[in-house]
Amino acid sequence: MSPRDRLLAALVAVLWGANFLAIHVTLEHFPPLFAGGLRFLIIAIPTILFVPWPKVKVRYLIGYGLGFGTGQFAFLFIAMDTGMPTGLASLVLQASAPFTVLLGATFLRERVSGRQLAGITLAVAGMALIGWQQAGDAALLPVILTLLGALSWAFGNLASRQAAAPNPLHFTLWMSVVPPIPMIALSVIAEGPSAGWTALTTLNSPSGWAAIGGLVYIVFAATILGSGIWTTLMARNPAGVVAPFSLLVPVVGISLAFFALGERPTVLELVAAVIVIGGVLLGSLKKKAPPLEVDTPKATALSGSV
Repeated sequence: MSPRDRLLAALVAVLWGANFLAIHVTLEHFPPLFAGGLRFLIIAIPTILFVPWPKVKVRYLIGYGLGFGTGQFAFLFIAMDTGMPTGLASLVLQASAPFTVLLGATFLRERVSGRQLAGITLAVAGMALIGWQQAGDAALLPVILTLLGALSWAFGNLASRQAAAPNPLHFTLWMSVVPPIPMIALSVIAEGPSAGWTALTTLNSPSGWAAIGGLVYIVFAATILGSGIWTTLMARNPAGVVAPFSLLVPVVGISLAFFALGERPTVLELVAAVIVIGGVLLGSLKKKAPPLEVDTPKATALSGSV
């Protein structure tokens, strides 16, 4: 992985970590389910008009849209709206990684290595510490909702694997066509038919302008720019080299929440964060294959082709 690609991967981590701050600002004005539907609707309209069809089976696109889009962000937005700290949300959502491994083993019969099991165990231990801490503060429900968001993301990952899209960026953009209808329908049922309209008609206010800025960041910086760079990096580098950079997301999220929102994580939460990130990293790293034995002519040819 070149130094330029490493800088780009770090940039994506910053963009995605700051996304949680943008979500926080957006939810200060918009109801959570309506905000989620609006976020995807803004992407869906130009996608339908200008982005080529990703050439995948419709059922996998719908599965990815319902898991990664609808489920993840419905649970996440509600969790943050009901008291989930912004920095902590960026950390707990990393549970999608061990969830994906477990679901892959259950439904796709993928082999789980001892290293992955150890990483999952560490991550679960860290999540348990966070849950115990939040239960003591009578704030366990937002953590559970965020974990459900991570689980939904993991189901979306399974649909994405099955789709095997030839152009992952087109697939990601077309996924945005799925969430708006169910999320806005849920908003009408759970938040009331006038909640979203009221938020739209009061945009000419301090909270409204801040929410517009948050939505712009979520759509263009975090989703289009961040996902575009990430997809490019995954296409030209081994996934195992790129993926660990996503562990910088909660570091950025917690740091920004500390400086911008005054969130002060406890010592126990910081310890749990280290355990979770360590567990996810351990589970995502692959054991290096032993070097192949080659004769001298072949070795020379290989070294000359690099």
